[in-house]
Amino acid sequence: MTKPVGREPVRRNARSNRARILSTARRELGRDPDVTLEEIARAAGVVRRTLFGHFPGRAALLEALTEEASETLREAVVRGSRPEEPADRALAYFAFAMWPVGDRYRMLLGLARRDLGAERVAEVLSPARDAVTAVLERGQREGVFHTHLPAPVLSAGLEAMTVALLEEVNTGALRDDGTRTAIATLIAAGVPEQQASAVADDVASAVVTDTAPDA
Repeated sequence: MTKPVGREPVRRNARSNRARILSTARRELGRDPDVTLEEIARAAGVVRRTLFGHFPGRAALLEALTEEASETLREAVVRGSRPEEPADRALAYFAFAMWPVGDRYRMLLGLARRDLGAERVAEVLSPARDAVTAVLERGQREGVFHTHLPAPVLSAGLEAMTVALLEEVNTGALRDDGTRTAIATLIAAGVPEQQASAVADDVASAVVTDTAPDA
């Protein structure tokens, strides 16, 4: 059957509009959680009808951003998993893998809890929580991390600390490329400060090498 002329460019344009709307929504919601859909449409350079054609309401837009964040987070969990590394280095790798995801989607945490519910947030974060808990359990067994808190509880505490540090970056009170947070995470897990700094710096160099383009 002959392919209808012009249909593919229309679909391509629709995909481009959707991606631009989502990118703009991330930025504008980060600046103002109460920004209206009409304001997002103007900032994205599309008419109101185009935005509502993709996202019929605020909840639909937030759900799309949440699903985008969920997929990005799952990819970061895979990228940040280092089961062959010692537990302290494995935790540092994971912290560095999570940082850009949290930096990009930090505004979603509060919005999703308010608009989509705590259960949806827990569903999105579940892969990361499970992965961190597994690293902490291994490190506790090996004597690398402290044991006065159960691993799932410690994982929740580290998550809350990371969110708080992301908020400080958002307000401008903290500048971080993930290294400070990785160090703080290791210290909170029970690694001595000097060792935590050495591990985080070494892993940071390895991460840069791993992500550098081929010469």
